[in-house]
Order: sequence, then C-alpha cells, then structure tokens
Amino acid sequence: MVTAIVGANWGDEGKGKITDMLGEKSDIVVRFQGGSNAGHTIINNYGKFALHLLPSGVFYDHTTSIIGNGVALNIPYLFHEIQSIVEMGVPKPKILVSDRAQILMPYHIAFDQYEEERLGKNSFGSTKSGIAPFYSDKYAKIGIQVSELFDNDVLGEKIDRICEQKNVLLKYLYNKPELDKEELLATLHEQRDMVAPYVCDVSAYLRKAIQEGKNILLEGQLGSLKDPDHGIYPMVTSSSTLASYGAIGAGIPPYEIKRIVAAVKAYSSAVGAGEFVSEILDETEAEELRKHGGDKGEYGATTGRPRRVGWFDAVASRYGCRIQGATEVVLTVLDCLGYLKEIPVCVGYEIDGKTEKEFPVTAKLAKAKPIYEVLPGWNCDIGGIREYDELPENCRKYIEFIEREIGVPITMVSNGPKREDIIYRRK
Repeated sequence: MVTAIVGANWGDEGKGKITDMLGEKSDIVVRFQGGSNAGHTIINNYGKFALHLLPSGVFYDHTTSIIGNGVALNIPYLFHEIQSIVEMGVPKPKILVSDRAQILMPYHIAFDQYEEERLGKNSFGSTKSGIAPFYSDKYAKIGIQVSELFDNDVLGEKIDRICEQKNVLLKYLYNKPELDKEELLATLHEQRDMVAPYVCDVSAYLRKAIQEGKNILLEGQLGSLKDPDHGIYPMVTSSSTLASYGAIGAGIPPYEIKRIVAAVKAYSSAVGAGEFVSEILDETEAEELRKHGGDKGEYGATTGRPRRVGWFDAVASRYGCRIQGATEVVLTVLDCLGYLKEIPVCVGYEIDGKTEKEFPVTAKLAKAKPIYEVLPGWNCDIGGIREYDELPENCRKYIEFIEREIGVPITMVSNGPKREDIIYRRK
C-alpha cells in the first residue's frame, strides 16, 4: 500500500517524526519534492537529527530511502547528510536516486542570494537554498537531469546554453562574477562520480514494489499553504506540496495512493513572509508560545530563524486538509499548549465586514481579521500519556473541537518530540 504523509498548514507540522514513526512498517520511503530548504526534526534512539534531503525513514535498516524525480537534488549536501548520520551511529542507509531527478547547482544558490539581495525589503524570505532558481531552470528546460551526467555530449551542450543565459544576468543585472564552463563541467563530473552507485529507474523500481505488495511511504516537504497553486501565492515554495504531486514526484499512478495522513499543528507557525491571519502580534505572548513550542522552541530547522507563531486556524487547516485529500489527521505538538489556561481558536475570518469560513485567495486574505472562540486550557503537562482517555477532559475537548472544525478524523495525537510520544486515538 502507498501512504502519503504531508503537511496541512505552512510546514513545520512535525511530519518528520510521523514519517520516522510510520517508517517502522514501511519497506520504502520516498521524498517526492522540495530540496534542502526545510528540515524535518527527528528524535529517536540514535539521537536528535534535522534532516533536509534524506527521507525520514533512514533510521530503519529494513527500509530503502528514495530521492524521487520531483526533488531538487543537491548532491554534495545529500552525501554530507548521509555521512553526518553515520557518524552519529546510524547504520548506512540504503539509498536510491531517480535518474530523472534534477540537480541543484551552486549557481542556483548564488542566484537565490543575489535576487533576495536585489529585492531588499520586498524579498520573499527565501532560505537562500537555491530552490526557486532551480525550479525556474527545470521548467525553462535548462535544468540538468541526473541521467545527463553520464552523456558528455548532452552535458556539454547544456552547459553552453546555461552559461550563455546566466552570464548575461550575472553581468548586467547582478554585477557578479560570470560562470566558467570548465569549472561547471568539473563540478558535474565530480558529482557524477558521487551519485553513480545510487542511480536507479525509480518509477520502474516502485512499480515492481507495488506489484509485490510492499508498503511505500511518500514524504512531502512544507505544507498546503506553501503550495504554488493553492497556497498563499506568491509567498510560497516552488514545488507542489500536495499529496497528489507525490504520484508525479515519485513516478507512480495517482490511484495507488490509498492513505493520506495530514499533519496538523495544534497551534500555528510559519517561517518567512506571507499572510498569516491568526498570528500572535504581541511579541511577549508570541515568544512565550515559541519557547514552549516543539522540542527546542519554534526556530527553523534549516535557518534557525524564529518562526512566526499563532493560534490554531481552523479555516486554514480545514482548507489544507481538503486540498491534500486527507483521509486522516495526526495532531502534533499538543503538549506545547499545556501552560495555557485559555486557548483561542480562529474559527472564521472577517473580510470586508462579512464572516468567511472558506480560505480565500491571497488578496482577500490580506484583509482578513481572525474571529476567535476561546476554549478552556488543561494547564498541565500531558507528556508521557499514551491512552486517549487519560488526557485531561479539556484537552480531549480541544482535540474533538478541532476534529469537528476540520472535518477529518484525528487518528493520532503527538504529545512529545520522541518517536514513542504518540496516542493512537482510532486504530
């Protein structure tokens, strides 16, 4: 069976932990989009990890971890990440890389930095990992596929086209050093030698695995509201964050995805710019929630930047679950709210004097004001609880209120950062 684990919010919903947990019963875990621009934090028997490119199933010796064709593949970063987990005692994972994946190059990172610098106060809050320039090149047809590394004629022609275009921009728009063809070829040959043992026709590999009845887990990066089509455009990422793209980014038929688990955060957080209706604007109050959040506070796993935080947004989460096609929800970081006596929940938006329950387009979202319903908190630590009925009554009421608002069954509740900190609500 094929399961997708995706985010229903702005990202940072705790998907890494859930992927790590679901990996125990998975034969294959596939990263199907995105790059090293967002991190999945995982705490298990080996220690604490912030994975960026590796699938979060790499900690099991029975799983095969796959970099799908939809990923922005930074080859040196991938192997640095493998080496870093091996140095912490993790057995070397079994890795496959799609021959159709495209390569994120050093000049993509440079262009990302140059453009943010050029835009100044109008910048997009990029992680400067090269993601937008990478996907721009992919769809402009000047990206480099892994398979092309092994054909010198094709590679040489591609580099000629890249240098011709990029050097005009570097010289006249950014006033930066131009690309050197021979240096680029040397870099690509070095990366070819690194990745060669792992290259595979992933689509064919997965077709055979499905025929054999293997359990396959598709892991997405970021969340619904960062999707370039359905998110808070233009403050979005550059690849689709939706479960439906999992079929494309892994190379399998869409009808094979039978289960879609959406991670929904018990409060809201976001990294970078963009509309965020339920954001806590009082910095003292925001910092208090930030300090209690996650394992080590609400700070980006990739950037270290303080995340913007807010109260649970039922409008955004309901929409996020819907466009993901969620069949079930895991509610994460619930334990972080235990310090509160009262918990506001955003149940609607006021836009131009009208109450809206549907998540609007960005232009209308900019006008939205949150409509809150305040629920009683449980004001105690719920860490260590493993049975739903043992949770405080107000905690259960909070979960059940959210479930009614989003309209998708909450089957799991995460009440701590470790793999075992999970409550199975419906088996």
